[in-house]
Amino acid sequence: MIKHLWDRIKRPIDPWLLLFIIFLFIVSSVLLYSASNRDLDKVMDKVTFMGISLFGMWCIANIQPRVLMHLALPAYIVGVILLLAVEFFGVTSHGATRWLNIGITRIQPSELMRLALPLMLAWYFHHFESTLNWRHFVGGALIIAAPFILILKQPDLGTSLLIASSGFYVLFFAGLSWRFIGLMSGCIAVFAYIVTHWDMCINVLHEYQCRRIATMLNPMEDPLGAGYHIIQGTIAIGSGGWFGKGWLAGTQTHLDFIPERTTDFIFAVYGEEFGLVGNCILLILYLLVIFRALMISNSANTLFGRLLAGAIAMNFFTYALVNMGMVTGMLPVVGVPLPLISYGGTSMVSILATFGLLMSIQRDRSLMKG
Repeated sequence: MIKHLWDRIKRPIDPWLLLFIIFLFIVSSVLLYSASNRDLDKVMDKVTFMGISLFGMWCIANIQPRVLMHLALPAYIVGVILLLAVEFFGVTSHGATRWLNIGITRIQPSELMRLALPLMLAWYFHHFESTLNWRHFVGGALIIAAPFILILKQPDLGTSLLIASSGFYVLFFAGLSWRFIGLMSGCIAVFAYIVTHWDMCINVLHEYQCRRIATMLNPMEDPLGAGYHIIQGTIAIGSGGWFGKGWLAGTQTHLDFIPERTTDFIFAVYGEEFGLVGNCILLILYLLVIFRALMISNSANTLFGRLLAGAIAMNFFTYALVNMGMVTGMLPVVGVPLPLISYGGTSMVSILATFGLLMSIQRDRSLMKG
């Protein structure tokens, strides 16, 4: 009886992916205890969210990919409707309208799109697998454009770009021409140069978005205001040296110099306490997750599975890259948490939901082999 139950529990789980996730959770819990000034309640909150997220991941891993394909279009349509509802009935906070009040809590529909958009695009290209041509890529671009524009209007430039990138990865794995990618990259580079060098920024972007770009280029222009986050983050990471100052011994952290140190800037705490060697170990853990996801993508039975798994892998990479980039001052601060490390339940639930999709694709391959 117990053996049967254990077999039922472990059947949909990919052991390698689960192992890497558990390592990251251990790093996260240890780091959060230090970053929160030994607040054990916060660590227990994180552990509770971990348990809920892992259960959600297991439930999704039990769903067959063909069922996921049937859910793709409804999920996308519901996501777009919710984003439209934000436009008319959204809750405004700190100058942005990104949430819907559903009575018991507030939800952020753009988080649903992190899952729904790559699912929809993978289903779309799978549907036209035998007849794929340039018109289908134009259709894919339009599918990306709808949520991108709606999220951009909230305004939320960072999330809109990250969600658009998750859609772009599906187009890329579906066979988007390198010539087109080169042409688009050139156009974006020229556009960015004109906007930043001819004082057109304020006419194209919101004022706060222009300020973020200017702060990234020169944080010392406003060291106690807009540049404070980047300056303190880089000081903390740099002061960590090769091996760091040690767990619970970070001076920048425990003297309250690092802002948002349990969420968006937790990487600065990690760099200060564990140094360059610790950073490399964290990077290796992330790369192992991405490598395993790409292996699942490569061995998937269907185009739907290959596209979805590939997009999930690259999307995870993008979120980690953007967080580390903004903490180290190489990218504008856009409020992206460090995947699986930062404190916060919504991000963890959505990431592990995508890992549930990966395990579903991997399980489907195992069943086919059997």
